[in-house]
Amino acid sequence: MHSTTPVAPQFCRFSLVFWGTLCGVKAANAQVVAPADTTRKNLNLSEVVISASREEESFLQSPVTVEKLNPRALRLTPAPSFFDAIEHLKGVQVITPSLGFKVINARGFANTTNVRFAQLVDGVDNQAPHIGGPIGNVLGPSELDINAVEIVPGTASALYGLNAINGLANFQTKNPFNSEGLSVRQQTGLNHFNDPNVKTLGAGGSSEKVYSETSVRYAKVLVADKLAVKINGTYLRAYDWIANDQTDLNPTGNATTDLFGADNPAPDQVNRYGNESSDRSTLTLGGKQYAVARTGYDERDLVDYNIKTLKADAALHYRFRPGTELAYTYRVAGFDNVYQRSNRFRLQDYRLQQHALTLTTPVVQARAYLTRESTGQSYNLRSMGENIDRSFKPDAQWNTDYTAAWNAAVATGQPVAMAHATARTAADAGRLQPGTEAFNQRLGELQGINNWDQGAALHVRADLLHGETQVNIAEALRRGGHALPTNLDLLAGADHRTYIVVPDGNYFINPNPGREPLTDNLAYSKTGGFLQAGGRFMSDKLRLTATLRADKNDYFAAKFNPRLTAVFSPTPRQNFRISGQSGYRFPSLFEGFSNVNSGQVKRIGGLRVMSDGVFENSYLRTSIDAFNNAVTAAINANTSSATAAQKRQQAIVQNQDMLVKNPYTYLKPEYIRSFEVGYKAVFGTTGRLLLDVDFYYNSYRDFIAQVEAYVPQTSAGQPLNTGSDLNTIATALNARTGQARYRLWTNSQSQVYNYGGSAGLRYEAAGGYLLGANTTYTRLDRTENGDGLEDGFNTPRWAYNLSLANENAYHNVGFGLNYRWQQAYYSQTFLVNGNVPAYNTLDAQLSYAVPAAQVRLKLGASNVLNNYYVSYLGGPSVGGLYYLAVTYAVF
Repeated sequence: MHSTTPVAPQFCRFSLVFWGTLCGVKAANAQVVAPADTTRKNLNLSEVVISASREEESFLQSPVTVEKLNPRALRLTPAPSFFDAIEHLKGVQVITPSLGFKVINARGFANTTNVRFAQLVDGVDNQAPHIGGPIGNVLGPSELDINAVEIVPGTASALYGLNAINGLANFQTKNPFNSEGLSVRQQTGLNHFNDPNVKTLGAGGSSEKVYSETSVRYAKVLVADKLAVKINGTYLRAYDWIANDQTDLNPTGNATTDLFGADNPAPDQVNRYGNESSDRSTLTLGGKQYAVARTGYDERDLVDYNIKTLKADAALHYRFRPGTELAYTYRVAGFDNVYQRSNRFRLQDYRLQQHALTLTTPVVQARAYLTRESTGQSYNLRSMGENIDRSFKPDAQWNTDYTAAWNAAVATGQPVAMAHATARTAADAGRLQPGTEAFNQRLGELQGINNWDQGAALHVRADLLHGETQVNIAEALRRGGHALPTNLDLLAGADHRTYIVVPDGNYFINPNPGREPLTDNLAYSKTGGFLQAGGRFMSDKLRLTATLRADKNDYFAAKFNPRLTAVFSPTPRQNFRISGQSGYRFPSLFEGFSNVNSGQVKRIGGLRVMSDGVFENSYLRTSIDAFNNAVTAAINANTSSATAAQKRQQAIVQNQDMLVKNPYTYLKPEYIRSFEVGYKAVFGTTGRLLLDVDFYYNSYRDFIAQVEAYVPQTSAGQPLNTGSDLNTIATALNARTGQARYRLWTNSQSQVYNYGGSAGLRYEAAGGYLLGANTTYTRLDRTENGDGLEDGFNTPRWAYNLSLANENAYHNVGFGLNYRWQQAYYSQTFLVNGNVPAYNTLDAQLSYAVPAAQVRLKLGASNVLNNYYVSYLGGPSVGGLYYLAVTYAVF
């Protein structure tokens, strides 16, 4: 139906988005272009959420904290996308590894792979299987198809499993029966204004880059009330944010020889790759020992920062009768992007596709889906930097040339520091230079070599196969004529998931006995289920719910997660909630089964089937580094007439007791116990003011983390077991050839506690002005027996948002403003540790609706003041993005 007249609002929703009460409209075209209803006097209290309890329930009476964005909220946001708008919600943290890849987290212990936070689309997990988390929104809805966003910022494992121990997001799309027609959206913008990291800026050129996103949606009811179809497509092109942190991670690497800063021959800049610890050698020069690193390359030399995403989805919906619907959805995405785990990666020609079948009835909900992943021509930036250097000249030859040049320079009277610079120039003579044809050719060659000791390819193919069903037992009994009290609820569900990996020989092999490591697919499965019982008492003023979930993963015993909740509502507008629950996170594919040669360090999964014997016979790298530093210091301080070999052996004997046996062992699931209280209320006779407050306390144990541990070995490469003489072990570990280096997935031995809370206040003023403020407090409380392997908390203690918006401030002209500030925090990742500075951003938008033309214009900017910031160490520097979005809809 085509209409050129604004449609009057027919119902009202209020959202947990920061700006407060938001009214929806029935007609889909009105969601695009209709001005706001500025005459509404109160709120509708019937807004519902689904994610909190896996069934529809009152938003006000949800037993756990839930944040929600509805359609009008999404139109009002000044963020360039609905995914970016999530950062404005209370209790939510978003970090930015790439312009096209943002990571959602809540309540601390954030990292760049989202492994503790589940992300669903219409209840379907959209993770990349081998990563164990989603790649931003590349397999998610378009701006035209998103209907609502629900966020549960807290443990959700009792109902969802899915490793959702920090929370989950569920993106709800538009049903074609309810929203049919054609809509088109073009968003064009610019970023990188005055960005010093864009190289053309230094050459006198312009740094600005174009951003473009084109989306199309078409939905049609083919048979009235029976059959409907929808199709979506999105194409995004942009120039990514650049990571160029040149902070030296090894500033004291040559402290015993008084070489610091620019004189240090073993620097390790954060975003320079190929000069890390495994790329250093200890050279004896002039009777002293120096740590010397290969030169490496900046990230900007190794990455094409042009990113793109081409994604599409198609869905076919069939209604058997009202309330009973079967839907098949196919999603596909191909993209180029930047991703970060322990290292940063260029994702190139990456492919994800998903088939999903969902059945919804009043009694049963069931879904099955298959996700397929292919990493295409993706590659590891660290390995690329290392192996471009090594393919030009092997380490041994480079060290020989460096030594000869250093000796020659000193012989001519050069000071030590200058001799090191001269030696590097000589050893690097003929080195491949970024931007040249030879460099680009070599980069392309190494991109195809699937061994990180020689090349840099990330070649992974993996599938995720999932099936689940949920039965409303209480509803089934009532429909069957059983006299079940109306105040009782009973819900049950079961699910099964299998990951299937095609071994590539580098990243994954099949380690299971009796299977071919390189030809037999690796399977990793989980089966689980839950039972939830609840009741409403005291004239519906008290609601109690108890849930018990069980999960059984391959390689682990069954685990049980209980959840108890209570909601007390003395009036429909006043609601107190309390909940206690536990959750488990099982190791991801990468954590359990990785098998990577990475910079002369073997990174292996922590399951016994992958790392049998390594834990028992290895020594902690931290102790080995301290031991070798002490040996070097002792040698450099020894002024006796002893030979170099004698000095070395004396230093080894003096310091060998510093070596620490690896105390860690094979992987176990992570565990969390969480307690939460909250209060949600509407105030005033007209119900214009909404308050939502929550507080939580969590305890964690068995954090899944990485430890570096080296197995001593003979000159022939045979491992030395722990029964060997300590001096023999120490002598081996003092030489690079005497170490078999491993990075192992294991569990921290600490018990960790954190607590926090959030508060949101939203008010609808006269004339449709929406004011909001929220704040989030998140704190690491204490660690018992801290062993240094606790995952980084990586969360600001304080963050807040302030907002003001109006969809129709004057003659169809609207606006939205959001100011966000977050406190500085200490960041710990495997790439780099240090302080992330505090930052603030102002997002703004101005909109204009043209109802007669079915057009809506939106001119906006994120980080409008263009203050560059980093959301975590090692990540890119993020500046302003300025855009114009034009949405056209015909229904």
